[in-house]
Amino acid sequence: MKFFVDTADVDAIRELADLGMADGVTTNPSLILKSGRDILEVTREIAGLVDGPVSAEVVALDADAMIAEGRKLAAIADNIAVKVPLTWAGLKACRVLSAEGHMVNVTLCFSVNQALIAAKAGATFISPFIGRLDDINLDGMELIGEIRQVYDNYGFGTEILAASIRTVNHVAQCALVGADVITAPPAIIKALATHPLTDKGLEVFMADWAKTGQKIL
Repeated sequence: MKFFVDTADVDAIRELADLGMADGVTTNPSLILKSGRDILEVTREIAGLVDGPVSAEVVALDADAMIAEGRKLAAIADNIAVKVPLTWAGLKACRVLSAEGHMVNVTLCFSVNQALIAAKAGATFISPFIGRLDDINLDGMELIGEIRQVYDNYGFGTEILAASIRTVNHVAQCALVGADVITAPPAIIKALATHPLTDKGLEVFMADWAKTGQKIL
């Protein structure tokens, strides 16, 4: 399973990329706002930090304007994936941009039907939002599994990019049900390395080592 980093913080991306933990990056208007930087400038810098896809989101609402914005974003670097919303206009833009050879990430997916039509429109990635479904007492992880089944049933090449990851458990569950990619904030990805029994075991080992009075260096 691929890890995408959901941030526009270049320092956090660089740290994870150096460890091989950043197969790509996803951004959105909220993350660009948080970065405080120009969208074209920060997207260009991010694209240079990772080899994999960097999702940059359009902000227009009609198809023609989405296509124009998508082309401008795609021109930033070869690894840009144009991010469009799962609306009828977004699907039209997806169809045109994917036909031109651009990667397209269709975002804000909340149902199997939406995932199905996005795949038929040529989406490179579909982004179902797990946490936001959980927030309204629906099972976000169940949706990931259902999309996996539909895509496998019909041989769609669209990759399932699980988004709105809120916990480390979400990551494990996505891996178990067959998501192709997860995108998560840096803190969630780094938290995958932690476990209380690891901390406890290390504490015991270090206490015993101190009693030996030895040094390695």
